[in-house]
Parts: sequence; C-alpha cells; structure tokens
Amino acid sequence: MGRFLFGVLIGIVLVAACGYIYFAMGVAPVATASSPMPFERRLAHMALNAVIDKQAPKTPSVQPSEDNYMAGAHLYREHCAVCHGLPGQPQPDVAKGEFPGPPQLFKGKGVTDDSAGETYWKVANGIRLTGMPAYTKSLSQDQMWQVSLLLANADKLSPTVRAELQAPLVTQ
Repeated sequence: MGRFLFGVLIGIVLVAACGYIYFAMGVAPVATASSPMPFERRLAHMALNAVIDKQAPKTPSVQPSEDNYMAGAHLYREHCAVCHGLPGQPQPDVAKGEFPGPPQLFKGKGVTDDSAGETYWKVANGIRLTGMPAYTKSLSQDQMWQVSLLLANADKLSPTVRAELQAPLVTQ
C-alpha cells in the first residue's frame, strides 16, 4: 500500500511540474487570437456555473417595469453595447478582438433563458480572464438590476425600449 501511495504522490508532483514548465516556458496560448488550451472552456464554465449557483441573488431590488427597462436600456448602451452589441446591428469592432468573444446579447436567445439574478451576478462581479469587468464600483445595485432585468426580459420589451436599443451608437 505504501508503494501505491508513493506512486500517486510522484504522479501528482510530475503533473504539477509539467504544468509549471508548460506555463513558465511560454508554451501556453495567451494571445486573444490563440486557440484555447485543452479543457479551458469546460473548466472555466464549470467553475463559473458552480459559483453563480451558490451566490446569485434570487430577488431583484427593483421590479420589472417600463421605466426600469428604459433605464436599463440607457445603461446598457453606455456600458455594455461596446462589447455585447445592440439588436439588429453588426458585432462591434471591440468584440472582434476579444477572447473569449463576448456574447452578443440580443442575437438569438441572448440571456433571456438566464435568471436576472445570474445576469446580475455577472454584471456585479465580472468574469475573470474574459474582459467582462465588475460594475460594483461604477453602478449602483439598482442600476445593475435594471440592466439585468432588461436582458432577462429582452424578448418581451416594448417597442419604445426596443427603439432605444436599436438606435446606432455614436462613437468618438
């Protein structure tokens, strides 16, 4: 039994040493144009989903309403559209250079199948190594909920809110 445990320990040390060498020698892909490492997406999503399941809030501090959707649309245009795009418009140039590419939240089902709490967690905390920043220091809790409710209900928005979202962005 002692030899078996010694073999397992040696195996763990060798795997850790190989991983260290892989990163220390500059072999790991770090450029946004590089292919992902083996299992990178699977492991990252597994960890993200586990944390969100534990920590995502269940109850918004604001209620779904036309006023909150419109406020969310203004905030989305100002803070999110540069990466995540607007309905009926091509992918923004910034998004083309990111890895992993940010989801275009108004194409297909977007995040309407995610709970508002899940989207709120992502807005509030950001997502490591993706370019998604945390907004807790730049937006209030209510503002983050307004954006999250807007996105969770993107398939149910009024023509007025949709028109606000579809107006082209003015870049300087």
